[in-house]
Amino acid sequence: MASTSESGHNKNAINFDTLIFICTSLGTSYNPATTSFKIPALQTQSTAIKSSLTAVNTLTSTYKNAVSARINAFKAFDKLITRINNALKASDTNKQVEETAPTIIRKLQGRRATPRKTEEEKKTAMDAGIEINEISSSQMSYDNRLDNFDKLIKLLSSIPQYVPNEADLKTTSLIALYNDLKAKNLNVVTSNVSLSNARITRNEIMYKENSGLVNISIDIKTYIKSVFGATSPQYKQVSNLKFVKLKN
Repeated sequence: MASTSESGHNKNAINFDTLIFICTSLGTSYNPATTSFKIPALQTQSTAIKSSLTAVNTLTSTYKNAVSARINAFKAFDKLITRINNALKASDTNKQVEETAPTIIRKLQGRRATPRKTEEEKKTAMDAGIEINEISSSQMSYDNRLDNFDKLIKLLSSIPQYVPNEADLKTTSLIALYNDLKAKNLNVVTSNVSLSNARITRNEIMYKENSGLVNISIDIKTYIKSVFGATSPQYKQVSNLKFVKLKN
């Protein structure tokens, strides 16, 4: 289902086409001096509006598909990290690895090195004059998870003892997975930028001061009112057409 704002853009476009049809039906009586009010200019703008709306709709679908693909790709990620952790623990590794790996894995799992203090503990500390300043340790954004996954893979690749028999736990498989996840994450980023640019273009055409659909439509209604009168049937045809500037 389209959002309220997206529906509003379409409604503005439909009303603009209705306004053009009414102006055309007035024949030679519709003869504005302003070039942008003339029928050919309005038709050109209508075509541009339709193209911009189509572009936004198409790129919205592309973006949503990219987001869904990334979500699905990461679904089994947490379980995989747990399996890697267990495989690493089962290996005969040195102390440095045993200290480094848990830090990376903890970040990948979104866990803190030390648990957060309870509200009661915070109050006790405050009563004792001790300031509590807990900084969020979340590393669960997609960019952070990919960065930490890359660090984990590089660590595993440096450990001769990490030689699991399971194919999906081998470093070659993990590198392939990392590249796939990275590509899907990048696809979300680029498709979001493309969608944002399409919305900017649409908003320029429809809502820019003086030259946008809304301003031109309101001015045309005023022109028709000045030519035919406020109580004329010609003006009544256009007076109920609403054109709303949307912020999106």
